[in-house]
Amino acid sequence: MSGKGAPELTVKNCGDLRVAVIAAQWHTQVMDGLVDGAVRALHDLGIEEPTLLRVPGSFELPVVAKVLAGRGYDAIVALGVIIRGGTPHFEYVSQGVTAGLTQVAVESGVPVGFGILTCDTEEQALDRAGLPGSNEDKGHEAVTAAVATATILRSVSEPWR
Repeated sequence: MSGKGAPELTVKNCGDLRVAVIAAQWHTQVMDGLVDGAVRALHDLGIEEPTLLRVPGSFELPVVAKVLAGRGYDAIVALGVIIRGGTPHFEYVSQGVTAGLTQVAVESGVPVGFGILTCDTEEQALDRAGLPGSNEDKGHEAVTAAVATATILRSVSEPWR
């Protein structure tokens, strides 16, 4: 299982953070699970009014993340699914999305939760989507990581908290 060894993150005092979730539309069942997990995580953290945007596919996630990073969001969560096919398309899209989201986070200083599933099969994606019977909930994990990082950054910039 890919989640083996994942840390259990505890995040406190984050209900006032502005968080955006950007989700691709391909692979509806998997994406619905990822989005549900992300929204559940935000609710669990006390973030009641996140922004949720849907984009056509995973390749469009970095450009929307870049714009949101410049609009005062404390954390952004990108959710998508890229499933290997019979052509190199999988590698190009996976590399572009990963590099683009990394660039947004590093250049803007806004954490970007990486909820991009890069799987060989749809079954692998379903197993990570947080659906009933799934072994992992990557939407929930991506939110928790992004918000935990945002609280760390806030503590560095505002040491009195």
